[in-house]
Amino acid sequence: MNNSFSLNFAGVMSFDKVFVGTFLAALMIGDGAVDGKDILKTSSGIPVDSFTASLTAGPHGPVLLQDTILIDQLAHFNRERIPERVVHAKGGGAFGYFECTRDVTKYTKLTPFSKIGKRTKVAVRFSTVVGESGSADTVRDPRGFAVKFYTEDGIWDIVGLNSPVFFIRDPMLFPSFIHSQKRNPATHLRDYNAYWDFVSLRPETTYQIMTVFSDMGIPDGFRYMHGFGIHTFKLVNKHGEVYWCKFYFKTNQKIKNLPVDEAAQIAAMDPDYSIRDLYNAIDQKDYPSWTLYIQIMTHEQAVTYKYNPFDPTKMWPTEDFPLIEVGELVLNRNPINYFAEIEQLAFAVSNMIPGVEPSPDKLLQGRLFAYSDTQLYRLGANHLQLPVNCPCNVKVTNYQRDGASDYANYTIKGAPNYYPNSFGGPQTLPRVQISPYEVSGEVFRYETGDDDNYSQPAVYLWDSFDDEERSRLVQNIADHLKNAYHFIQERAVDNFSKVNTDFGDRLKAALATKGYT
Repeated sequence: MNNSFSLNFAGVMSFDKVFVGTFLAALMIGDGAVDGKDILKTSSGIPVDSFTASLTAGPHGPVLLQDTILIDQLAHFNRERIPERVVHAKGGGAFGYFECTRDVTKYTKLTPFSKIGKRTKVAVRFSTVVGESGSADTVRDPRGFAVKFYTEDGIWDIVGLNSPVFFIRDPMLFPSFIHSQKRNPATHLRDYNAYWDFVSLRPETTYQIMTVFSDMGIPDGFRYMHGFGIHTFKLVNKHGEVYWCKFYFKTNQKIKNLPVDEAAQIAAMDPDYSIRDLYNAIDQKDYPSWTLYIQIMTHEQAVTYKYNPFDPTKMWPTEDFPLIEVGELVLNRNPINYFAEIEQLAFAVSNMIPGVEPSPDKLLQGRLFAYSDTQLYRLGANHLQLPVNCPCNVKVTNYQRDGASDYANYTIKGAPNYYPNSFGGPQTLPRVQISPYEVSGEVFRYETGDDDNYSQPAVYLWDSFDDEERSRLVQNIADHLKNAYHFIQERAVDNFSKVNTDFGDRLKAALATKGYT
């Protein structure tokens, strides 16, 4: 009895050789040819006699339902689009490798970091956040930065942004936050009132809002921006010792951002600017790269540090927690087919391999569920069997069965689908269990809205900007905020005044010149 199954990056190549071999032969090279060309067939493999004329009752008569070739075409066409991502719908990506360049085994047993010179295959997807699939690449918006490591311990995903912080702390607020950024349900237009109403009512958004409306708000393509894991993670070394960690991908192309007027012009002329730039660079062998760093905080430091180390709306200052180089990420292959390898590319924060574990970060805890759940909805129960998502460097053995598009059953055949069993099915491995840590406190819904929302944006943004950068920040916010109701404007100005009174005064003056009534 075959008690397990294995999927590799070649997908169905690991299935039953007789059945799948015949299928692949027909799919890839055809089972017949006319004048050296493959024969056109329906989805069922039936030869097609004509692909330009429907079956009708007479030359001018109605189309017949018995035209199975037409029905095959229309039925598949109606289902060509899988559900669009609710966020990060517009994006591009590529493939390459991560190479470890420094010894960090003191901190973690992560296999991609196990020795200097080790290379691990990766897939990376970049994206905007709010816009639909057809939106422009050069809008003022955060950028998604997601990295998938194909390791021998399974899939490891770092799903982050091009900024070190996020808008909110509590996952309960995430749907409302995204709804406020999306289209108004009545007008189907972008809603400035909803946008500024939410962020002004939740001043924990201040750091990220200032980042988005600063010069950093419109990156000049995906190659010229940093990537951050945002959350605090727990690293565990081979001795079971624990460290808190943040991940930081620093672009080796150096940061480049677009001025507002140039970004608007590009949006009109070339809305796919960032995707095109990434593809062309790789196609011309100008391979983009990033250096991966980690920041490390001990348990003792976390207990006494001035900021909550598990607050995703705050960053760890590098003067307190220096960047430690780990290795280099290089993208050197474009997707062969966008839908197969980028649109179906599925990331989940819960994909963690031995050596990295979750932290008490509330937002991270929510994302552990949300990201895997959205892929189950978007791509189905067996999306991890797709070649671009499958853990190609490990033999997958489990008790999952059936579901839409399940290919694994070809190899597991009659193996037991229950545990425990007496027939040699896969067993657990206690040594990879999560490292323990104490949790105490009363179960309650603790509000986090007033947890120091202004000190970091004051020190690390406003105070660090020169006067011209401050002026552009004020102007960018005013140009957007002017479209909101006056009482929302006043609340937003009041929030920014708590970062710096000069900031609030300049913003109020800028709004006054916009002629808002």
